[in-house]
Amino acid sequence: MTDRLPHEKGFHISWDQIHRDARALAWRLDGQGPDGGAWKAVVAVTRGGMAPAMIVARELDIRTVDTISVKSYDNQTQASAVVLKAPDAELMGDGTGILIVDDLVDSGKTLELIRGMYPKAQFATVYAKPKGKPQVDTYITEVSQDTWIFFPWDMALQYVEPYRK
Repeated sequence: MTDRLPHEKGFHISWDQIHRDARALAWRLDGQGPDGGAWKAVVAVTRGGMAPAMIVARELDIRTVDTISVKSYDNQTQASAVVLKAPDAELMGDGTGILIVDDLVDSGKTLELIRGMYPKAQFATVYAKPKGKPQVDTYITEVSQDTWIFFPWDMALQYVEPYRK
């Protein structure tokens, strides 16, 4: 028998796939901002939201990009969400015109914490799990709650043994 993945279900995302999905997210958000359809800024939820936020900012020609650093995992174990670094307070206000981007909403605790800080911001993720969906306004792909997503920044290319040798 082969070794199992750390979680029962694994969903592997390539760099190409995250790029396509983040562009699809941008297309959904295009023209949806409060200022004649434009967004004031993109805020990436670090670290997972940095790559999708960069792609969304590029596609929508948003030049103001900031980050909010939230720690909610220790390796693959979920913990209480804590803000380590907040974005520029003057930029953020109550969140009006701000697009907050993350790679995934899982339990929703990270976005719930951020939504409490910026209640009028728009929350967008590339992937969403059922428990977290109420915290996100726009997403591309829903996966089951028991699926573990393996993002390309967490992976390395290596040989994999076939099931039958």
